[in-house]
Amino acid sequence: MPANSYEKPDYWSQKAFKEGYPARSVYKLQEIDNKFGFIKKNYTILDLGAAPGSWTTFLLRKLEGTGKVVSCDLNPLAKDVKGDNLVFIQGDLNLPAIRNQITAHGPYDLVVCDAAPLTTGNRIVDTARSQGLVEMAIWYAQGFLKKGGNFAVKIFQNGDQQAFLKSMRDIFTTTKGFKPEACRRESFETYLIGINKKI
Repeated sequence: MPANSYEKPDYWSQKAFKEGYPARSVYKLQEIDNKFGFIKKNYTILDLGAAPGSWTTFLLRKLEGTGKVVSCDLNPLAKDVKGDNLVFIQGDLNLPAIRNQITAHGPYDLVVCDAAPLTTGNRIVDTARSQGLVEMAIWYAQGFLKKGGNFAVKIFQNGDQQAFLKSMRDIFTTTKGFKPEACRRESFETYLIGINKKI
Protein backbone atom coordinates (compact mmCIF):
# COMPACT_ATOMS: atom_id res chain seq x y z
CA MET A 1 0.00 0.00 0.00
CA PRO A 2 1.54 3.39 -0.99
CA ALA A 3 2.50 5.75 1.79
CA ASN A 4 0.22 8.70 2.34
CA SER A 5 1.86 11.85 0.96
CA TYR A 6 1.35 13.46 4.38
CA GLU A 7 3.92 11.01 5.77
CA LYS A 8 6.81 12.00 3.51
CA PRO A 9 8.30 15.50 3.25
CA ASP A 10 7.34 17.22 0.01
CA TYR A 11 9.07 20.19 -1.65
CA TRP A 12 7.44 22.71 0.70
CA SER A 13 8.28 20.73 3.85
CA GLN A 14 11.92 20.41 2.83
CA LYS A 15 12.07 24.12 1.94
CA ALA A 16 10.60 25.05 5.36
CA PHE A 17 13.21 22.93 7.15
CA LYS A 18 16.06 24.54 5.19
CA GLU A 19 14.76 28.06 5.84
CA GLY A 20 14.23 27.53 9.57
CA TYR A 21 10.44 27.37 9.75
CA PRO A 22 8.63 24.86 12.01
CA ALA A 23 6.17 23.84 9.26
CA ARG A 24 5.43 24.10 5.54
CA SER A 25 2.32 26.23 6.21
CA VAL A 26 4.52 29.33 6.14
CA TYR A 27 4.46 29.42 2.34
CA LYS A 28 0.69 29.78 2.31
CA LEU A 29 1.03 33.01 4.28
CA GLN A 30 3.89 34.09 2.01
CA GLU A 31 1.65 33.66 -1.03
CA ILE A 32 -1.19 35.54 0.66
CA ASP A 33 1.18 38.39 1.51
CA ASN A 34 2.67 38.46 -2.01
CA LYS A 35 -0.80 38.69 -3.54
CA PHE A 36 -2.48 41.10 -1.12
CA GLY A 37 0.42 43.03 0.47
CA PHE A 38 -0.80 42.30 3.99
CA ILE A 39 2.36 42.68 6.09
CA LYS A 40 4.01 46.06 6.57
CA LYS A 41 6.64 47.29 9.00
CA ASN A 42 5.39 48.70 12.32
CA TYR A 43 2.18 46.66 12.09
CA THR A 44 0.60 45.13 15.18
CA ILE A 45 -0.46 41.63 14.08
CA LEU A 46 -2.60 38.98 15.77
CA ASP A 47 -1.81 35.35 14.87
CA LEU A 48 -4.61 33.04 16.07
CA GLY A 49 -3.92 29.32 16.47
CA ALA A 50 -0.23 30.05 15.98
CA ALA A 51 1.58 26.85 17.14
CA PRO A 52 4.09 25.56 16.21
CA GLY A 53 4.91 29.05 14.95
CA SER A 54 5.68 29.11 11.22
CA TRP A 55 3.34 32.02 10.53
CA THR A 56 4.61 33.87 13.61
CA THR A 57 8.20 33.37 12.44
CA PHE A 58 7.38 34.70 8.97
CA LEU A 59 5.58 37.71 10.45
CA LEU A 60 8.53 38.51 12.72
CA ARG A 61 10.97 38.29 9.81
CA LYS A 62 8.80 40.58 7.67
CA LEU A 63 8.49 43.17 10.46
CA GLU A 64 12.30 43.21 10.90
CA GLY A 65 12.13 44.17 14.56
CA THR A 66 9.37 46.78 14.15
CA GLY A 67 5.77 46.55 15.30
CA LYS A 68 4.52 43.57 17.29
CA VAL A 69 3.23 40.04 16.77
CA VAL A 70 0.75 38.69 19.31
CA SER A 71 0.41 34.91 18.92
CA CYS A 72 -2.08 32.71 20.71
CA ASP A 73 -2.58 28.95 20.85
CA LEU A 74 -3.51 26.16 23.25
CA ASN A 75 -0.08 24.66 22.56
CA PRO A 76 3.33 26.32 23.01
CA LEU A 77 5.33 27.67 20.10
CA ALA A 78 8.47 25.84 18.99
CA LYS A 79 11.45 26.74 21.20
CA ASP A 80 13.28 28.70 18.52
CA VAL A 81 10.30 30.95 17.72
CA LYS A 82 11.21 34.13 19.57
CA GLY A 83 11.59 37.86 19.14
CA ASP A 84 11.72 41.04 21.20
CA ASN A 85 8.50 42.14 19.48
CA LEU A 86 6.70 38.80 20.07
CA VAL A 87 4.01 38.33 22.70
CA PHE A 88 2.83 34.72 23.13
CA ILE A 89 -0.42 33.98 24.95
CA GLN A 90 -1.10 30.31 25.69
CA GLY A 91 -4.71 29.39 26.23
CA ASP A 92 -8.21 28.95 24.79
CA LEU A 93 -9.21 31.80 22.50
CA ASN A 94 -12.81 31.48 23.70
CA LEU A 95 -11.95 32.27 27.34
CA PRO A 96 -12.60 35.84 28.57
CA ALA A 97 -9.20 35.97 30.33
CA ILE A 98 -7.40 35.21 27.06
CA ARG A 99 -9.55 37.69 25.16
CA ASN A 100 -8.66 40.36 27.72
CA GLN A 101 -4.94 39.72 27.23
CA ILE A 102 -5.33 39.96 23.46
CA THR A 103 -7.35 43.16 23.82
CA ALA A 104 -4.61 44.73 25.94
CA HIS A 105 -2.10 44.45 23.07
CA GLY A 106 -4.45 45.70 20.31
CA PRO A 107 -5.97 47.08 18.22
CA TYR A 108 -4.45 45.23 15.26
CA ASP A 109 -3.54 46.08 11.68
CA LEU A 110 -3.80 42.44 10.59
CA VAL A 111 -5.45 39.31 12.00
CA VAL A 112 -4.44 35.92 10.59
CA CYS A 113 -5.63 32.44 11.52
CA ASP A 114 -4.21 29.19 10.17
CA ALA A 115 -5.80 27.11 12.93
CA ALA A 116 -7.05 23.66 11.99
CA PRO A 117 -9.32 21.45 14.08
CA LEU A 118 -8.21 18.09 15.37
CA THR A 119 -9.25 16.01 12.38
CA THR A 120 -11.19 12.76 12.64
CA GLY A 121 -11.02 11.65 9.00
CA ASN A 122 -14.77 12.25 8.75
CA ARG A 123 -15.03 15.13 6.31
CA ILE A 124 -18.43 16.29 7.59
CA VAL A 125 -17.23 16.42 11.21
CA ASP A 126 -13.91 18.04 10.27
CA THR A 127 -15.62 20.66 8.10
CA ALA A 128 -18.02 21.53 10.94
CA ARG A 129 -15.12 21.93 13.35
CA SER A 130 -13.31 24.13 10.83
CA GLN A 131 -16.41 26.32 10.56
CA GLY A 132 -16.35 26.89 14.32
CA LEU A 133 -12.75 28.12 14.12
CA VAL A 134 -13.61 30.42 11.21
CA GLU A 135 -16.52 31.93 13.15
CA MET A 136 -14.20 32.60 16.09
CA ALA A 137 -11.55 34.19 13.85
CA ILE A 138 -14.11 36.45 12.16
CA TRP A 139 -15.34 37.52 15.61
CA TYR A 140 -11.78 38.51 16.53
CA ALA A 141 -11.29 40.34 13.22
CA GLN A 142 -14.50 42.29 13.67
CA GLY A 143 -13.74 43.29 17.25
CA PHE A 144 -9.96 43.72 17.28
CA LEU A 145 -8.94 45.07 13.85
CA LYS A 146 -8.34 48.75 13.23
CA LYS A 147 -10.31 50.51 10.52
CA GLY A 148 -8.57 49.64 7.24
CA GLY A 149 -7.17 46.41 8.71
CA ASN A 150 -6.94 43.10 6.85
CA PHE A 151 -7.75 39.47 7.65
CA ALA A 152 -7.00 35.92 6.47
CA VAL A 153 -8.43 32.67 7.84
CA LYS A 154 -8.17 29.02 6.79
CA ILE A 155 -11.37 27.11 6.06
CA PHE A 156 -12.02 23.56 4.88
CA GLN A 157 -13.79 23.67 1.51
CA ASN A 158 -17.53 22.93 1.56
CA GLY A 159 -17.57 24.63 4.96
CA ASP A 160 -20.09 27.33 4.01
CA GLN A 161 -17.36 29.33 2.35
CA GLN A 162 -19.83 31.55 0.43
CA ALA A 163 -21.93 32.21 3.54
CA PHE A 164 -18.82 33.31 5.45
CA LEU A 165 -17.70 35.57 2.60
CA LYS A 166 -21.16 37.10 2.52
CA SER A 167 -21.05 37.85 6.26
CA MET A 168 -17.53 39.28 5.89
CA ARG A 169 -18.80 41.79 3.31
CA ASP A 170 -20.48 43.65 6.18
CA ILE A 171 -17.04 44.05 7.79
CA PHE A 172 -14.63 44.49 4.86
CA THR A 173 -14.63 46.48 1.61
CA THR A 174 -13.39 43.41 -0.32
CA THR A 175 -13.71 39.70 0.47
CA LYS A 176 -12.53 36.70 -1.55
CA GLY A 177 -11.45 33.08 -1.41
CA PHE A 178 -7.83 32.19 -2.17
CA LYS A 179 -6.12 28.79 -2.40
CA PRO A 180 -2.30 29.08 -2.25
CA GLU A 181 -0.19 26.77 -4.41
CA ALA A 182 1.57 25.58 -1.24
CA CYS A 183 -1.60 23.74 -0.14
CA ARG A 184 -1.22 20.00 -0.61
CA ARG A 185 -2.94 18.80 -3.77
CA GLU A 186 -5.20 16.43 -1.83
CA SER A 187 -6.00 19.06 0.80
CA PHE A 188 -9.47 20.57 0.87
CA GLU A 189 -8.39 23.72 2.69
CA THR A 190 -8.59 27.23 1.31
CA TYR A 191 -8.46 30.77 2.76
CA LEU A 192 -10.97 33.56 3.21
CA ILE A 193 -9.51 37.04 2.75
CA GLY A 194 -10.94 40.29 4.11
CA ILE A 195 -9.42 43.56 2.88
CA ASN A 196 -9.90 47.06 4.33
CA LYS A 197 -12.08 46.85 7.45
CA LYS A 198 -14.87 49.38 7.07
CA ILE A 199 -15.23 50.72 10.62
